[in-house]
Parts: sequence; structure tokens; C-alpha cells
Amino acid sequence: MNRPFNFSAGPAAMPQEVLEQAASEMLDWHGSGMGVMEMSHRGQEFTSIYTQAESDLRELLAVPANFKILFMQGGGLAENAIVPLNLSRAGKADFVVTGSWSKKSLKEAARYCSTQLIASNEASRHTELPDPASWEFSQGASYVHVCTNETIDGVEFQTLPDLKALGCDAPLVIDFSSHVASRPVDWSRVGLAFGGAQKNLGPAGLTLVVVREDLLGHALGVCPSAFDYKTVADNNSMYNTPPTYSIYMAGLTFLWLKRQQEGSLSGIAAMAQRNLAKATLLYQAIDNSTLYRNKVNKDCRSRMNVPFFLRDESRNEAFLAGAKAAGLLQLKGHKSVGGMRASIYNAMPLAGVQALVDYMQAFEQKQV
Repeated sequence: MNRPFNFSAGPAAMPQEVLEQAASEMLDWHGSGMGVMEMSHRGQEFTSIYTQAESDLRELLAVPANFKILFMQGGGLAENAIVPLNLSRAGKADFVVTGSWSKKSLKEAARYCSTQLIASNEASRHTELPDPASWEFSQGASYVHVCTNETIDGVEFQTLPDLKALGCDAPLVIDFSSHVASRPVDWSRVGLAFGGAQKNLGPAGLTLVVVREDLLGHALGVCPSAFDYKTVADNNSMYNTPPTYSIYMAGLTFLWLKRQQEGSLSGIAAMAQRNLAKATLLYQAIDNSTLYRNKVNKDCRSRMNVPFFLRDESRNEAFLAGAKAAGLLQLKGHKSVGGMRASIYNAMPLAGVQALVDYMQAFEQKQV
């Protein structure tokens, strides 16, 4: 079945193989007589799904043994509160603002602890990243928060900052919602990573938290029990009813990721190479155009979220209508920045990006 190419920023396209398998198992999972969404989260059937998903994700992301993987709810926005509730120790947290999502994180954390803005790219209108060497760390900060890929603004850290090398002993917290599983993670530089699943891992409803064990057990007294990382970890993400169907779908996606091959590479390494090829193709088309432009510095352009603008914005609606007719969906940019945005997550094949580039070039030729 040929489906349109969905460039939505999230909830986003999922691998067709995953959707087809889920459809085939909807009424009866592996002869159990139940669909997954009907199962008890404590029953042996769902326990096996959860255990396999956690194991596959740990393998895919090469998560070290001294990190806990938590399957939670609330999305990235809720984690903006849950992180300071668990890590701030009623002290201070440092924030690097690189776009819309990190601004939300800073604002929300200020409800629970003292916050310090240590670097920002506001002056460039979020088109570049502040050099970590220029960050002005606070004395005694409980953690340093960075959004490693800004979904709306299209900027991405190509490498994680090495806080220890910069003289900072605080753990690094990363919001990797929109590029999780798209490239390897250097866990030696990370204390905690969080992200909603609805971009690269599965449907909305599941939030992934990967947290170093030494950061557990410090939640503020006002932290709800269901959001206390230690409580969640001690109960294998089963303290309250987890988002069972979303975990199941994510588990199918993890298996799909493990099957991916690019030459001698597999899994996340294969996806990283594939994602680089897709992004390179699209950015080259934009850069070689007289109609389209991307405002982000080339050294920090996102591989996942590619915002672009028509130099003649009176053609925006015609561009979107033609794209939809061509089977290219959800290309309208975020309302806060306008323009267009192509989110080219793991599930987007190279053929989808090529179809978009072909359409963009044909549309441009019609404008001459």
C-alpha cells in the first residue's frame, strides 16, 4: 500500500511495518485472546511486552547499566516540571535557551526552583548555538538543562557539551524528544535524558526518561509519588498504570529499528547515516534554490526538523495546496515562526524526502 508522506512534527509518521503488525494483533495478541490495550499491566502478557521493549531500547541506545530506563506519561512538557521536582533539591538549576522548547523548560522550572539563564541564542533569533565555552555556569547548580534538538526552530547540537571539561560538575539534563534514536548518545556526558515518544519512538502518551542511578532519591517533598523517579524505577515503571498500548507500539518500533541496515551498519548507527543522507538532500535543495531559504547556521542545522521559508510568502498557500495534492502532508511551519517545516524522522524514507525535493523544484520552476 502506497501512503502519502507525512512530514508532521509530532505526533509523527510511524513505520508502515509497525502499523501493519499492530493492526494484525489488534484483536488477539499472540493467541492470548486479548488485544494489548485490554491487558492488565501486571499480567504476564504485558509484562513480557514491557520487558522486551526495555531490553531492546537499552541495546539500541547503548544505555549503560548504571542508568534506569523509565516509561512515564505527561510528555516533554510535564518533564519540565518533573525534572526540577526530582533533581533541583530546592536549589538552583542552569538553563541554556536555544529555541521555543528550552524557553518553556526554563519558565516551568522556575515554579519549583531557582533558575539561571547561562547562555542564549535569542540575539540570533535561534539560528545558531551558543558556544559551550561561553556558558557562565552557576556555583552549586543542581543540573544544567539543554534541549539538544529544537523542533520548532530547527537547531541541533551535533555533539553534546562536555560539562566536566568546562569545569562544571553538575549533571547534564537533555531534552532529546525530537531526535531520540536518530543518532548515538554519549552517555558519559549525560545525567538524565527525557523525551516524548511521538516523534521517533511511537504514538503519543509515552514519555521516555533515562536517568543515572545516583540522581535517584532526591525528589522534593511536594513531588507526586507517581512522578518520583526513584519510585518509578523501584516499581519498573508500574507504580501506576503505564501507557500500555504506547509502550507496545514503541516496542514494535524498537524491533523495527534493530532490523534497519545501511551497508555494514545496523540499528541506530544505520539510522544516523540514513538521517544524514536525508537531511543533506533537503538542505542542498534549499541552498541551491532562489525561492527557498533556511535561516539556521549550517553547523547546527537539525537533521530531524527542517524549517524553510519561501522568499515570496504570498505563494505559501499555493505551495501547501500543491504539496497536499502530491501526497506530501503536514508541511506548514509552526504558528510561532511561520513558513514551512519538514520533519524527517526515522520513519521518513529517503524516497519521501526525494519526493519533497522533486515537488519543491517543480513548484519553483512554475514561479519563473
